[in-house]
Formats: sequence, structure tokens, C-alpha cells
Amino acid sequence: MKKIIFLLTIIGVAKTGMAQYGGNSFRDKVKLGFTVSPMVSILKPQESGVNRNSAKAGLNFGLMADFKLNEQGTYAFSSGFQVLLAGSKLKYDAGKGLSDYKANPAEYNMKLTYIEIPLALKLKTSPDEGGIGFWGQFGTYLDFPITGRADVVSMGQTYDKVNILPEMNRINIGMLLGAGIEYPLGANLTGMAGITYQNGFVDVTRNGKWDDGRVNMNSFALRLGVFF
Repeated sequence: MKKIIFLLTIIGVAKTGMAQYGGNSFRDKVKLGFTVSPMVSILKPQESGVNRNSAKAGLNFGLMADFKLNEQGTYAFSSGFQVLLAGSKLKYDAGKGLSDYKANPAEYNMKLTYIEIPLALKLKTSPDEGGIGFWGQFGTYLDFPITGRADVVSMGQTYDKVNILPEMNRINIGMLLGAGIEYPLGANLTGMAGITYQNGFVDVTRNGKWDDGRVNMNSFALRLGVFF
């Protein structure tokens, strides 16, 4: 319930601000751009019998949009439509993991792809004389899995690209934090760079056939992008 209230609060505040601000054109109200952000994702087991062997390098890329909440653009509702390539390596004790491999200890190299929709409040400073401004954001995100594969190593045998999508939860929600800078690149271009952290609230895997307790996904990203 607290997570639902948190999500509704973010959306409600953003809607209120957008209703109060009436710009002169679409460009006055909305900044659109693209992001390509290298990242590291971490699957974090919450129960004994499952351990993280390593994190995984990944990528977040796609469309980003800032909906201005005031005329100066120092307050904005930040969203977008992005693809997230994530995963991690987990080691399962005997009796844990997918039902087909539970008899023996096994290592799972998980490769996950999500469609991501961030929902955040973004606060920005007014640009200095060089056009550089600082930003910070706080909010949530919605992740929807579109592919899930695991390379499973058990008792010296390797099973490549096991489809785990049916055993994944259909949505992942979490907390989003970020900070960085924006800087001019030209007449209509603005570069963006920063660091973001995402802390997942939802168990990544469903525990029907998948006996591993609760596994959350966290990530750190070097946020890079260009607004047009």
C-alpha cells in the first residue's frame, strides 16, 4: 500500500503542476530527447540459499521527456520510454531455483530486457553565464519485462538461453534518484549528464516454479543524453 501511495503522490503532484502552467507552445512546455546510458545492475537476493556472484554491465536507451511545471523550467515532470538491458549472476544452493535444476547447486547468468517508463519530479537550477545548470530528480519507474534468458550451469553441464520470461513478474516498480548537469551544445541542443540510482521494490521472479524467495533488482547508471 505504501508503494502505491508513493507512486500516486508523484503522479498527482506532476499533474497539478502541469495544470497550473500554460506555455505558449508545445516546445515551451516539453523538452524531448534521447538517452544512451551505460549502467550496472545488481540482483539482490533477500533469503538464504541464493547468493549474488557478480553484477552485470548493461544499457538504458530511448526517449526522454521533461514536462515543464513552471515557465522558467526549473521544475519539471520527467518521463520517457526506454529499453533496459540488465541482469546479474546468481548462485543457488540445491533445492533452490527453477524446478528443472533444483536437485543440484547451480549458477544462473540472468539476461533481462525491460521496457521502462520513469516517472520523476525534476528540479533544476537556472543556467549560469555559460548556460550550465544542475538538476536533481526523485520519483519512481515502471519496468515491463519483454525477454528473460538465463545460462544455467549445474554439475558441469551448461544450459544456454533458458527462457525464464514466464517465471518473471510482469512489472517491476522502485525508487529513482538522480543528479547531474545540463549544458548547451548549440542553438537548439542541450546535453545532459548525471548519475542515477534505482532501487527495486518488487520480486523479479515469481515463486511458483522458481523457488528463490525474494530477489530485488538495483542499478547505477551514467545518465547521458541530448535534448532537442
